[in-house]
Amino acid sequence: MANNSQCHNFLTQPLSRRAMLQQSSVGFGSLALAGLLQEQIKNGVLAADAGQAAAAPKSARFPARAKRIIFMFMHGGPSQVDTFDYKPLLQKHDGKPYPGKKPRIVSGATGNLLGSPWKFRQYGESGLHVSDLFPHVGQMADDLCIINSIHGSNSRHGAALLELHTGSDTFVRPSMGSWLMYGLGSENQNLPGFLTICPTLGHGGVNAWSSAFLPAHYQGTPIGAASIKAEEARIHFIENKWVSSKMQRAELDFLGQVNRKHLEKRETDDALESRIASFELAYRMQNQMPGLQDISQETEDTYKMYGIDEEPTKNFGIQCLLARRFAEQGVRFIQVTHSYKWDQHGNLRDAHTKNAKEVDKPIAGLLRDLKQRGLLEDTLVWWGGEFGRTPVEQGNKNGRDHNPHACSMFLAGGGVQGGLRYGSTDDYGYYAVENKVHFHDLHATMLHLMGLDHEKLTYQYAGRDFRLTDVHGRVVTDIFV
Repeated sequence: MANNSQCHNFLTQPLSRRAMLQQSSVGFGSLALAGLLQEQIKNGVLAADAGQAAAAPKSARFPARAKRIIFMFMHGGPSQVDTFDYKPLLQKHDGKPYPGKKPRIVSGATGNLLGSPWKFRQYGESGLHVSDLFPHVGQMADDLCIINSIHGSNSRHGAALLELHTGSDTFVRPSMGSWLMYGLGSENQNLPGFLTICPTLGHGGVNAWSSAFLPAHYQGTPIGAASIKAEEARIHFIENKWVSSKMQRAELDFLGQVNRKHLEKRETDDALESRIASFELAYRMQNQMPGLQDISQETEDTYKMYGIDEEPTKNFGIQCLLARRFAEQGVRFIQVTHSYKWDQHGNLRDAHTKNAKEVDKPIAGLLRDLKQRGLLEDTLVWWGGEFGRTPVEQGNKNGRDHNPHACSMFLAGGGVQGGLRYGSTDDYGYYAVENKVHFHDLHATMLHLMGLDHEKLTYQYAGRDFRLTDVHGRVVTDIFV
């Protein structure tokens, strides 16, 4: 059997697999491991401590209005003038030339003004205008803060998607969820603090939930992908039926000891520290994640609320229900993605109708469910795409081009005013003109609602301080309760 000297030599001078087996024998695992664990406890250095410390909850800089964010991302770019930005003059002047200056053409020639194929109705006590594409969401109008003056910097899907998620349309930067994890940590040490359900793998792909130069344990954890049905999306290998939890704990503690010996030699090694943290989180997730991913115990009424009991709402309904379940358990940032369906350069009428049909009821169900459970008050729900569409036509009067100069998004809960329409576009919905809100402003505002100062949430990398909003961003306090 191996003695203490042999164990010490193994940790300080790594051996080959053959040499280790020659020096150890069958009894190594029980005797040497016991000695190592005693040493760890004596020195107060456990690998588990490192993993938990990485994602430990941190104090906000000031009182937070929201504890978590649920982002419903509509990949492709929904048309603002067909959803939440009512433009009577666009209807009146349908078929006429746009009277202003058009921006640079993105994907092909554009023509005259194209009135919306859908009617707008006023909902709730607030009287917010919502198109007939979203009758269920319209019923929640008094909980919505619709921002009609959102604008970005890029007209291409990949760059616009990255700017929306990371604040940069040109460089790989940490995603918003990663910044929140870095600034606030996780409320639940048994779950990732940043989850993305059925994310898109195109137009930037993993960079939309990457931690970039932030420590790797702040990156998002994907559940499935856009090509996988939500009912089949899982974090795989979360259940271990072959090794007991006690044995796993012993193995991880020993592995942690070996890794920390390597770490001491390097002084600092983000990849190794994050690997230790990921092993620990994976171990703890086994107790909670399988049950959270199983929605079979939800009631029939809940299934109906989210549209899970029928097509075509089932897929997105499952995503939204999972988001609620994760929010209940303290996950800090949760993204659900309707991907990649909203890019209608042609076939606007049929495709936008189909897209809205798939998400309308689930979105309203999520809002209603959060509200009745008392979660909407401190959960910021965010809906939107990477840009809007032009009010002029493409594709034989049945399509719209990309438009980064104006798009509509809505927020709900989490300290924002319900029943509010903020900002406006020109008479035809081409450009944001009043109370303009750039993506940087949106990020600064959401960080503020979470109790973080966007100018002070910084990380030094390559000799300079970085932040989600770079050198831009203003907090839009006018929408706060």
